Amino acid sequence: MPIDAEKLLNFEIPRVRQKVTPRDAAFYALSVGMGHDDAHRAQQSFIDPLAGPLPMPSMTLVMAHPGFWLGHPDSGVDPVAVLHGRQSIAITGALPVDAEVESETRITGLIDKGPGKAALILTETQISDATGLPFARLDRTTFIRGGGGFGGSDAPISPAPPTLQGEPALSIDLATRREQALLYRLNGDLNPLHSDPDIAARAGFERPILHGLCTMGFILHAILRGCLDYRPDRLRSVSLRFAAPVLPGETIRTEIWNDGSFRARVVERDLIVADEGRFDAILPNSGTEANL
Repeated sequence: MPIDAEKLLNFEIPRVRQKVTPRDAAFYALSVGMGHDDAHRAQQSFIDPLAGPLPMPSMTLVMAHPGFWLGHPDSGVDPVAVLHGRQSIAITGALPVDAEVESETRITGLIDKGPGKAALILTETQISDATGLPFARLDRTTFIRGGGGFGGSDAPISPAPPTLQGEPALSIDLATRREQALLYRLNGDLNPLHSDPDIAARAGFERPILHGLCTMGFILHAILRGCLDYRPDRLRSVSLRFAAPVLPGETIRTEIWNDGSFRARVVERDLIVADEGRFDAILPNSGTEANL
């Protein structure tokens, strides 16, 4: 059914303050597959609270998380119809651990694809440290199945993505676990689509699916491993489009090109699950931004 745009625009999205602890950073890393592979000892810096730990850049996706606010009856949205469309992260400062952080989310646009079609909700989240200095910006597009027809405009979201040229420079496989969604949701997103078989069936899935942001965490894990030598401070931005859901237990293969483009597929079904990917990083000792 169409979203209620007036209710949605008047809904007060929670502004959240959180103490991010070493345990939180270690738990997040474990929830996106760190520590599953003994061959990569560099992962220890992310999963051991006694070793720091280093926060993964994608942890910004769950810092001071406002929860599944679109599931609130006053949002004007059918929660069963909610899917994640696009996500980007821009890192603008040092990621804190063992410190207070605060998130503020606002709706930046609504797109109406027409009656019986989708509605798209565009949001921006700024995450700041205890002094109010922002260190990350998250831009998100949420896809509401059947939410169109509310009388909004059908403006394009972004320009057409560039065509991938040739074969990827490298491919990295990371296996998810059957309980991956149950683990990941403890970061703060308790949408029952990822835990309740009945809710998943109502949404048209054979069983609960993996969070899109968990899939993104696995992709960032692959980029850290394959391109950044497990140096999270090198990453400056990343963006992607979610093309299809991952089922917990499937293997995510991240395919990366030399210009910083990437996509991901599940090996078992040979299905693209994320595309139009792009990341930018700072090359070591150069002080300048460059694609890898």
